[in-house]
Amino acid sequence: MNFAIVGATGNVGRKTISILERSNLKIDRLFLVASKKSAGKNIEFKKKKIKVEALENYDFSKAKITFFAAGSTVAKKWVPVASKETIVIDNSSYFRMNKDISLIVPEVNGNELKNYKKTNIIANPNCSTAQLVLVLKPLHDIFKIKRVVISTYQAVSGAGKASMDEL
Repeated sequence: MNFAIVGATGNVGRKTISILERSNLKIDRLFLVASKKSAGKNIEFKKKKIKVEALENYDFSKAKITFFAAGSTVAKKWVPVASKETIVIDNSSYFRMNKDISLIVPEVNGNELKNYKKTNIIANPNCSTAQLVLVLKPLHDIFKIKRVVISTYQAVSGAGKASMDEL
């Protein structure tokens, strides 16, 4: 199967590449997509160099599944375009509260994946929420949790690669 990652040179994109590299998924081709300023860069994946393509010129029909790791502004503009050609898994916050789009954490509500066909878009929660619901789901199944109060502190990672490198 062919995969694509939009935002491949950012923090989330690079982590997605790393996870795919370690996975057992059979990936025929991986397309790496980013802004014009990143286009032309080479990123290694499974001992091969892949040239980053500019988002504005990318053909979304080349991949069966496209991960969006580029933030809400990019998602708002490009996910509707991409979803006409590929299944989109969006990491931004843009579609999270859209009632027509499934918000998925596979271990918690993976049965909802069947609904992606309405829009060809799958949203996922932010990093702290995804981890939290993995722990809360079995507790909720037993005790019916009514309320949880959580505080998170994650500002540096949201500021991008340069800030992470500086830290």
